[in-house]
Amino acid sequence: MGRVDGKVAVVTGGAEGLGRATCLLLAQEGAKVAVTDVNDAGGKAVAAEINSAGGTAKYWHLDVSDEGQVKSVFGKVAKAFDDITVLVNNAGIGDLPSTPTHELTVERWDQVMNVNVKGVFFCTKHAIPYMKKAKGGSIIDISSIYGLVGAPDVPAYHASKGAVRVMAKTDALLYAPDNIRVNSVHPGFIWTSLVQEYVRTLGLTPEQGLQMLKDLHPIGHPGEPIDIAYGILYLASNESKFVTGSELVIDGGYTAR
Repeated sequence: MGRVDGKVAVVTGGAEGLGRATCLLLAQEGAKVAVTDVNDAGGKAVAAEINSAGGTAKYWHLDVSDEGQVKSVFGKVAKAFDDITVLVNNAGIGDLPSTPTHELTVERWDQVMNVNVKGVFFCTKHAIPYMKKAKGGSIIDISSIYGLVGAPDVPAYHASKGAVRVMAKTDALLYAPDNIRVNSVHPGFIWTSLVQEYVRTLGLTPEQGLQMLKDLHPIGHPGEPIDIAYGILYLASNESKFVTGSELVIDGGYTAR
C-alpha cells in the first residue's frame, strides 16, 4: 500500500528538478499525478516515465501566472481524475543575474512575482473548491531558506519566497475548518538547473560551485531533489494529518547557524 494511495496531486513546475522528483515519488506511492509545466517536452517525458512504470499520470501545459489557464487546467485535471486532493505549488523562477534593489527594474520584479507569488495564489484559489468538495486536501507551497532568512542578493526572489511562507500560514488558518492543510517547504541549495544557473552567474565552474555549496551547509553538501520530494510526500500523506501552517525546513543545517 502506497503512502498516498487514492490521492490526486497537481504538481506545478513538474518537468524537472524538484518537481520531477516529486511527481515520480508521489506516483510511486500511489497518487494519480497531474504533471504541469511550460516545458512541454520535459513534462510529457515525466508523465510517460510514470505511466511506463505502472503509475498514473497525465501532462498539461500550464503557465501559473495566467489565471485563465490555471482555472481551465484544474478543471481538466478534476474531470480526468475525478478529484484534486493535493497541490504542490512548486513552479518558480529565479531573479538572475543578481541585481541590487536600487537597480532592479519593475519589469524584472513583476516577472518574478507573477510566477512565484501570483502563481501560488491562482493555483491555491482554484484548487480549494475541489478540495472542499472532496472534504479535505493538502497544499504544499515551495518556499526557500530565503523565505526564512535574508541574503545580500536576488531581492525579488527572496521577497517572493517570504510571501509564499506567510501565504501558506494564512491559507492554513482560512481552510482548517474544511480539513484542508497548507504548509510551506524551505529547501536549502539543491543541485538543480536553477542553482546551476546561479553558480554560472557567479563566474564559477560547476566544481567550484559545488565546493561553495558544500561550505554553506553544515552537513557538508548540497541537497538532491529527492530530499525535498520526500518532505513533500510526508505533507501530502495522511501521516501529517495534524500538521498545518508549518514550515518544513530541509536545508542541511543552513538556517541552524
